[in-house]
Amino acid sequence: MFGPTTPRSRPQPGHLYDVAVVGAGLAGSELAWRLARAGQDVLLVSQALDHLGNLYQPTTQGAGFPAGSVFARVQEALAPDTDGWTFHRHLKAEIESTAGIHLLQSTVTALDETDTEVVLSTWEGPTLQARVCVLAVGAFLKGRLLIGDTLEEAGRLSEVAYDFLADDLARSGVWLIGAEQTAGAAEGAPAYDVRFLTPAPGELSGFQVARLERVYMLGRCTPGEHTYASVLQDAARLAGELLEPGP
Repeated sequence: MFGPTTPRSRPQPGHLYDVAVVGAGLAGSELAWRLARAGQDVLLVSQALDHLGNLYQPTTQGAGFPAGSVFARVQEALAPDTDGWTFHRHLKAEIESTAGIHLLQSTVTALDETDTEVVLSTWEGPTLQARVCVLAVGAFLKGRLLIGDTLEEAGRLSEVAYDFLADDLARSGVWLIGAEQTAGAAEGAPAYDVRFLTPAPGELSGFQVARLERVYMLGRCTPGEHTYASVLQDAARLAGELLEPGP
């Protein structure tokens, strides 16, 4: 049996998670699922639960999810031409049913490290605590969408950007630089360019933020080219690192 034998996702104020994952796209969802199945007490924070694990294509055909990932597991149970919204609903149900994950809709605005934990500030007011924090925020660090002549403060259509979190990282000394990608038109949605921030070369040591002892970054918010497969494989690698016993 995977994960805990009794639920642990009943947090009270001041609850200390093993790992807080900020962002519930491909990277964050996969990482949280793997950690929880290994017995970790995981907080998975998303600005919008209706966008958990959303894909940038209308169906799952040709997605190339690696075997053993939660995305491949859900895909195998569905028809090959399943639309993205149906896939999202099944994926969300899988994440919600995984013991040890607290799936929370909230917006993280700042991180503060102590000797033993990371304190996450939120727009809503209450703070959250975890031994380790992983930022899997995709194209949302100061994300800006360019749709024709219109510029929106968002990391994806209808999803707000993490401006406060980007500013907080910069105040911590993390050097962030610009990146840009293009999303093609799909399902009636227009094509758009997204501009966002990622750590500059040297700001990451593997997945760890070099200037912060308990903060890691994963997925498209890190430098380089990314695919569905590479992001999910990186999530598996980081899960393995976080599960290694400490010194």
